Amino acid sequence: MRITICLLLLANLAFAQKNDIRLKGMDAEIDHILKAYNAVGMSVAVVENNKVIHMQGFGYRDAEHQLPVTPNTIFPIGSITKSFTASLLGMLEGQGQLSLKDKPSQYIPALKFYSNEMDNHIAIDNLLSHTTGIGNADGSYILFPAESRLALMPRLQYLQPDGTPKDRWIYSNMGYIIAGTIAEQVSKQSWEQNIEQKIFTPLGMSSSGTSIAAMSKSADYAFGYGMSNGKVEKVLFEEQENARPAGAITSTASDMVKRLNIWLNNGSIDGKTILPEAYVQEAISFKAIDNGHPPDASEPGVYLFGYGYGWRVNSYKGHYKVQHGGNVSGFSSQVVMYPTDKLGVVVLTNQTNSILPYVITDLVASRMLKLPRTEWNKYPVKVSDINVVSKEIKGIDTEKKPTHVLADYSGKYANPGYGTFEIVNEANALYAVFPKHKLRLEHQHYDVFVLKATEEIPQNMNPEFCMNFSVNDDGDVAGVSINLQQEPVKFLKQEKE
Repeated sequence: MRITICLLLLANLAFAQKNDIRLKGMDAEIDHILKAYNAVGMSVAVVENNKVIHMQGFGYRDAEHQLPVTPNTIFPIGSITKSFTASLLGMLEGQGQLSLKDKPSQYIPALKFYSNEMDNHIAIDNLLSHTTGIGNADGSYILFPAESRLALMPRLQYLQPDGTPKDRWIYSNMGYIIAGTIAEQVSKQSWEQNIEQKIFTPLGMSSSGTSIAAMSKSADYAFGYGMSNGKVEKVLFEEQENARPAGAITSTASDMVKRLNIWLNNGSIDGKTILPEAYVQEAISFKAIDNGHPPDASEPGVYLFGYGYGWRVNSYKGHYKVQHGGNVSGFSSQVVMYPTDKLGVVVLTNQTNSILPYVITDLVASRMLKLPRTEWNKYPVKVSDINVVSKEIKGIDTEKKPTHVLADYSGKYANPGYGTFEIVNEANALYAVFPKHKLRLEHQHYDVFVLKATEEIPQNMNPEFCMNFSVNDDGDVAGVSINLQQEPVKFLKQEKE
């Protein structure tokens, strides 16, 4: 029966493509663009008026063994996860278990923000719309992972924000970690269980998951790649653990179109309600403005960029566009909806830090909606090189040498919003030893060093942070500031035990 259904689906897709003039020649065009970007593989799906009208894999999920991408190939989808996490809160609100206007601390007593102003003004909806002011605090959980998301919460009171609550839009993964933790506390289930039981299972998203470990057990998943000196290189997966509510879901094009149909039908499909209609409308409305500037002369129909709850929104050539991208080590993806046109597009790729998904979703939209074309070769084709481990060890700048001998910098350094790490002196070189990573300190000038990887790490974790050591009144090394946030984070040197 399953084989018969699959054959019928493929036949229907082939029929739809053959007879829809808007799709004529699209696969060949996508193949050409894929090669121009030196991308390894991609999966594309298009839905319109509740029907999957096109679904196709391109290239390889595994370049080494030339295993092809199919519509059922699993890809990490990165920050597209955010709309899933926000949906959990929308469901809980629909059930009367919370309000998006509630304070986060009502559900996480251990949570306090950096200031009373933040405590008094931040509501759950600010977490979802990136208007808390928290900003980028990724180093707190990447370099210093906690045993659980709940264990991260007490750190928030020590994390200096990048802005003022409700003042402006500032993207923050930490906001979504908090949101996921609220869902856990209210439901008495883990975020992973919530996603599985409340979204994947009801929608039949049987190939989707919440971790790289689970994905790796599948027979059909993609490896991640990037470019280095003009060559395609395989890169490491990024297992997020603490940050799963912000970007850990893995999925397929065939699964993602099931979810798109829910959003394009106000939260329901075939008489079954998955998301409250009121929440769907709020989630795809402007809650914050990212860029309200007049449009560029080259694209006068593309303007007014904002954010809802886990979704970006903007005006696109006369149509209301709702979308979100996802970028994790080795993978770039985008999901796009045009709600008033009942059109949705999914593009999943295994190329790191790539604009390719945006090029393809624009291509599909221009065909489906008969819009003026932005030719693909007008986009920047260059794909930035991946981070590689430097084999060269730069020595001390003798003209601007450190103020102390290297041994004086050794010791443990701590910040309550992050954690404790140790600097060690090995073979006349300094290394920073974090809970899961060991990074080399490369001297720049005087008491300024830059962290360098000593072994391959996931691409989204660029370790090249600047470290600026400071001394106390006695002239002893007393701390180090690291540019982990908008303002450098100060770690104090600990007394020897």
